[in-house]
Amino acid sequence: MKLTAFLIKYAEIAIKGKNRPLFEEALLKEIRRALKRVEGSFHVYRTQGRMHVDTEGDFDYNGAVEALKHVFGITSFHPVLVLEDEGFEQLKESVREYMAETYPEGNISFKVNARRARKNYPVESMEINARMGEALLNAFPSMHVDVKQPDVMLHIEVREKIYVYSVDIPGAGGMPVGTGGKAMLLLSGGIDSPVAGYMIAKRGVALNAVYFHAPPYTSERARQKVEDLAKLVSAYAGEVWLHVVNFTDIQKYIYEKCPHDELTIIMRRYMMRIAERIALDCGCLALITGESIGQVASQTTQSLLVTNEVVEELPVFRPLIGFDKQDIVELSKSIGTYDTSILPYEDCCTIWVAKHPVTKPSPKIIRKHEEHLKEGIDELFEKAVSGRDVVKLG
Repeated sequence: MKLTAFLIKYAEIAIKGKNRPLFEEALLKEIRRALKRVEGSFHVYRTQGRMHVDTEGDFDYNGAVEALKHVFGITSFHPVLVLEDEGFEQLKESVREYMAETYPEGNISFKVNARRARKNYPVESMEINARMGEALLNAFPSMHVDVKQPDVMLHIEVREKIYVYSVDIPGAGGMPVGTGGKAMLLLSGGIDSPVAGYMIAKRGVALNAVYFHAPPYTSERARQKVEDLAKLVSAYAGEVWLHVVNFTDIQKYIYEKCPHDELTIIMRRYMMRIAERIALDCGCLALITGESIGQVASQTTQSLLVTNEVVEELPVFRPLIGFDKQDIVELSKSIGTYDTSILPYEDCCTIWVAKHPVTKPSPKIIRKHEEHLKEGIDELFEKAVSGRDVVKLG
């Protein structure tokens, strides 16, 4: 028995009042985007209070399910059996076949939940519930009815056609990408930043990303690792424009001119300055980082204060700020970025870490030491921004 459609459910979008149609259109767009990668022909549309994906001919069922799992805004979805109205006796036979194929083990409790949207259908909803339940009990002696907490809720919706479904597949939740503007993710090759990008994208924010590359101290494999991470995040967030900035000259200049225990924090400040410049050029409304309080020396509260100081126009979103490392690791595993993040290709941050980095930097002292960079830093800054590579991923 072939399942040829999906019923899409959403939650938060439904409370958006007069703006609800805008959010629904955004979700439809994201569903279509996700299914473009799947073999088959799909028709995505909405009716009052619900969304549908109908298929034509053969299609990759498993691929479609996997694609829909990655669409932000979907809370759950149901594979649906679509039937023509050929009379109630034929409906009972089709539902019996559906239950036999879907639950071959048989030993389950169930409840029938019928909805008769087409009022000229000759059997009312309560009667469908009772007669279909009786037919299933007669056909499957190992099954039983439980109206309070059934293992299986069997839905039968009578519209122009009849829709039968019982399998509930969890979606990614959140809001459709694009409904929350656009932000710039500082993406490294580590575990944290891809998770941070995922979490902000889940709230409907489209992503650009910036990666600081330091050849020859970092290899092309390190860059490829970051591109792979951006592509993994794009499975949820849609297209990600990755800006690859050559940071080597700036790092070497800071290394020559500034105290070594302040290298990490001063380099981080210039990363934030460059990220903000590129973000503004791209129409982004915020920066995103994967920082978590106390995880490393550059992420103490004092260090974050000093880092934030140089971002003049945009807010900085830090969705992982209160997370334990293990929480971040588990989330990275669940979204599929962990295995790539732990590949042993170092990024520019790990190459230039001081042996004893300052953990409680003073903004006044850091600003004073950055004065040593005045002679050449502006030229290096502009060169890094203008000479960046831009790659579209996803």
